[in-house]
Amino acid sequence: MCSDAAQGTAIGTVLIDNDRTRVTEWRFREKGANTGWHTHAYDYVVVPMFTGQLELHEPGGTRRLADLTEGVPYFREAGVEHDVINANDAEIAFIEVEFVR
Repeated sequence: MCSDAAQGTAIGTVLIDNDRTRVTEWRFREKGANTGWHTHAYDYVVVPMFTGQLELHEPGGTRRLADLTEGVPYFREAGVEHDVINANDAEIAFIEVEFVR
């Protein structure tokens, strides 16, 4: 996630950070925990560590739910803007892999 992220309540722990890749674990302790509004500067892959839903707030006031399945990754290109919110009644987490080069 890029450095212009607004302060959210989700906890990001950087696991790997080098000239090619940044790997971050994102942990959302309760329903409503969020990343804060941000724009992705790099292409990235997310690997959910849970099965459930994320609520996404997107430009123009769009809000939608995304269904995720534990261990099933998805890819997005740089430029995605959103705030990611835990829509579940329990703690959730995912791994984000950014391709910085």
